[in-house]
Amino acid sequence: MPTEPNKLTRHLSLDEFSAHARSTCQEQPGNLDGSGMHSRGSDGGASASEPELVNLDPVTTAVVRGVVPVIDLRNFFDASFGVLARAIETQRLTTLSPAFGLYHGLPGETLDLEVGFVTDRMVRPEAGAVVGSLPGGQVARLTHFGSFDGLGASWERLGSWIQARGLSTGEDRWETYVTQPSPSMDPRDLRTELNWPVTVCQPAART
Repeated sequence: MPTEPNKLTRHLSLDEFSAHARSTCQEQPGNLDGSGMHSRGSDGGASASEPELVNLDPVTTAVVRGVVPVIDLRNFFDASFGVLARAIETQRLTTLSPAFGLYHGLPGETLDLEVGFVTDRMVRPEAGAVVGSLPGGQVARLTHFGSFDGLGASWERLGSWIQARGLSTGEDRWETYVTQPSPSMDPRDLRTELNWPVTVCQPAART
């Protein structure tokens, strides 16, 4: 359901984003120690839905992009949603999705990411808000239920599920924040959709 621009509020982002590396066809299911995703901290009683494969069409987004130190991630989310709320309102755009965070490449001390919304048309660049997109094609997806602290474990589960089915992932993936966080809500009520584009592994050519 489209979000009314004047109802966009400050977003409370996860304090840390757990590291991951690109999955390959040669990795064995569950072999994620050191070369894949891992969770930092407790999961706060979080759980997740069964992973599934979905086919998506590419979509246009309005985003703020940045390369951000992990310790500044919360501030980046907060500032980005302020910029986007103003651009969406002044340009009379309609948002067609909840907020999302699209992560590029391998994380370390910094994260290369885009924060934004799917929109009904392209945003005119304004004060840091720019046009972006989410990819189409096959995407592995699960829904994480609960605190952001448990996202690392849900990403690990999704990565293991992908590998077990002989699929390969790219380095980009995104989280859709289905539930709007607020300071007074119970973290167990949060819903976060994890999306990881995948391709079928091609068998190695025989020599």
